[in-house]
Amino acid sequence: MAATQASPASPPRLLLRHTLATLAYRGGKAVRNAPPGFESFRAAEGSRSAGEILAHIGDLFDWAVSMIQGKQAWHSSTPLPWDEETARFFTALNAFDQSLDQTAELPVSLEVLFQGPIADALTHIGQISLLRRLASAPVKAENYAQAEITAGRVGPDQVPPRREF
Repeated sequence: MAATQASPASPPRLLLRHTLATLAYRGGKAVRNAPPGFESFRAAEGSRSAGEILAHIGDLFDWAVSMIQGKQAWHSSTPLPWDEETARFFTALNAFDQSLDQTAELPVSLEVLFQGPIADALTHIGQISLLRRLASAPVKAENYAQAEITAGRVGPDQVPPRREF
């Protein structure tokens, strides 16, 4: 893997951090106000449950941090109760964002970080949103182009939606 010399304030790094803020915004909508028992909901026998998917997303961000630290490691977590797993999602996302912001020279390219853990997390947030609809608890649609999403805002406290429908 090629190292990247892009500084924490470089446009490519800021775009990656904006992507993480987008994950926090969209992911927050997907996990917030889930119905009781949602963590066990699955689309079909043999597929991952919502809780397993959310735990996997936390694992992806832990993996991304290990990549930035130059000691790539994967760990598959046992899902926690929904509220705890939701907190872990934001904690792991924040740790990844902080690592991107504070590490001057990355031992892995931004492209690898995007094509691996970030793209996978985007897919899985969509899966949780789909499972919400299948569980008769859909996430409200929104014009995400109008959402107030800012690099560095990766916690559970997001700006309220501007235009849901």
